[in-house]
Amino acid sequence: MKKFNSLLILFSAMVIGFTSCIDGNDKPIDPTDPDNGDVQLINSNITTNTTWETGKTYVLGGRIAVTSGNTLTIQPGTIIKGEVGSGSNATALIIARGAKLNAQGTATSPIIFTTVADEIMPGQISSPNLEPNLGGLWGGLIILGKAKASLAGDVTEIQIEGIPPSDTNGLYGGNDDADNSGIIKYISIRHGGANIGEGNEINGLTLGGVGSGTVIENVEVIANQDDGIEWFGGSVSVKNAIVWNSGDDGIDTDQAWSGTLDNFIVVAGGETDHCLEIDGPEGSFLAGHTVKNGTVKGNNVAELGDFRDGARGTFENIYFFNFADPATTEGRGDLSLSGDKTLATFAGGSLKFMNLQATLASGVALTSVFKNGTAASASSVALGANTVGANKAAFASTWSWTAASGAISDLK
Repeated sequence: MKKFNSLLILFSAMVIGFTSCIDGNDKPIDPTDPDNGDVQLINSNITTNTTWETGKTYVLGGRIAVTSGNTLTIQPGTIIKGEVGSGSNATALIIARGAKLNAQGTATSPIIFTTVADEIMPGQISSPNLEPNLGGLWGGLIILGKAKASLAGDVTEIQIEGIPPSDTNGLYGGNDDADNSGIIKYISIRHGGANIGEGNEINGLTLGGVGSGTVIENVEVIANQDDGIEWFGGSVSVKNAIVWNSGDDGIDTDQAWSGTLDNFIVVAGGETDHCLEIDGPEGSFLAGHTVKNGTVKGNNVAELGDFRDGARGTFENIYFFNFADPATTEGRGDLSLSGDKTLATFAGGSLKFMNLQATLASGVALTSVFKNGTAASASSVALGANTVGANKAAFASTWSWTAASGAISDLK
């Protein structure tokens, strides 16, 4: 059913995208027309230092990579739109190893990544024509670096998911944990997650082997058909992140990511699977990350979290609310530790939980929601009485569509 829905969405978006590229005289807008200077088509890799300018819209005509040694600077208020496509035609912006992205939006002038089906113009925050739950209309933003990842067979580099092996700009990993892939601030990524194969979609924001020299703050992912933000190893930290209406997981970590996620919000959508999906190392390199100061709103559809395959890390000061009773939803609505490896890391102290709070459905016991002994680190609170969670003031309506929509108005 999900595959059928994706095809229906793709067809609808192609129609929307075509009609949105028609001017008042019913003539298609040509991004390559020199008289249409505010819209520019990008159809080849970026191989020199390049700047995308405020007030303009840049259309990704395919899978575009900023190649090693080069920096793409995106000025505040710029809009980047991916053409509709799937499979080998899925559009994405890749920051390859050794390249940098300098995308510094502001609290009043964010940088927006979206689909050509979106009629949004520079200066707008909310889409004028697309609903905030429509995903899979282009790929996403992929940032790759040279930091360590725990990979099967203890190899030091591997191809990122979502990019064909023939494209070597998709490689990530190495031994430089201080690697610098640039500065990313005040960006909103919307309507992505295009299918490139059966069960293989692109995340809204993919971070593969990204090093701690990279700065990522104030990022938003909306209506991504796959995960909102996914880390594959690396040591980069992220501050002030919000994910709304992800089609799979909100926050997903893999391959011994060793950074920190501080101040985050996940608002589940109709198809969200896990709000948090935390996977363990795949090789002998062991590292844990810290996820703290978060608020997670389940909207009665998702699981709080699933910790798998020897997951490691510290999870603290997180508030969960608006989740269904696990007993009446086939196990959904809970936080669980899956498999013997994860039970062992929890028992051994490599996986830690501290100061978890939840507002539970009426009559639901804390131990029914927080499984495998995690209830010892959790407490039940009345709605709005939480003393932990995100600081939603970081997500102002001047840069965040989630905030502007009212989707987090009920957060303390």
